[in-house]
Amino acid sequence: MITHNVALFVTCLVDFFRPSVGLAAVKLLESHSCTVSIPKIQTCCGQPAYNSGDRDGSIAIAKKVISAFADYDYVVVPSGSCAGMIIKHYPDLFADDPTMEPQAHELAERTYELITFLTKILKVDKSLEPFHGTVTYHHSCSSLRELGIRDEASNLLRKTRGVEYRELKGAEQCCGFGGTFCIKYPEVSVDMVARKTSAIAETGAQTVLSGDLGCLLNIAGRLRREGSKIEVRHIAEILAGIGTTPAIGQRR
Repeated sequence: MITHNVALFVTCLVDFFRPSVGLAAVKLLESHSCTVSIPKIQTCCGQPAYNSGDRDGSIAIAKKVISAFADYDYVVVPSGSCAGMIIKHYPDLFADDPTMEPQAHELAERTYELITFLTKILKVDKSLEPFHGTVTYHHSCSSLRELGIRDEASNLLRKTRGVEYRELKGAEQCCGFGGTFCIKYPEVSVDMVARKTSAIAETGAQTVLSGDLGCLLNIAGRLRREGSKIEVRHIAEILAGIGTTPAIGQRR
């Protein structure tokens, strides 16, 4: 059996708000022949600076990330937005740097969003444990538009024991988070997430899932303000069999 030397890029939101997503990712990877490391010197991927136009700051952060993850077969990220930053935008940041550009491309080629890595590289086709309930799925903009991830998650969920999967109308539409977008344009963001939570409620699902914690925190906040009992979770938590932990936005 082939063992993969994998580094987990934890992401800032997972680190600060939902460590269980990182634990779920490690469990999934280790259960499928991976040796998982978490470099202690890793930092933010630089996306907030990049989205705000701070190119110099983005380059400085990207150099640290490239160095921290240099010695691994693969880098796996439980977030489409952070994975998209590394895969799509790091090479562009160093387009005029003959020393760093090849390193950025090399890291991009080894970096995968978690669900893509599980399905494409590890050939995972089912969850580790059953999850009993009805679920629906929201596609984050970065996963769908930057990385082209569409059916991988829903296919896994349909094969998860105990899950009744329900399609979400407008699943591909933005939830209104968009990183700094929700801060710059709060009124527009609120309208977008309200449309999203309305569509989620229409499915009748007990739980809404996604692969990006930013989207999930935004959706969970809106559902809570609406008084909804719909639970919000990262798909990794369901696939790893730790879906009994308090849902995102629930008081502990």
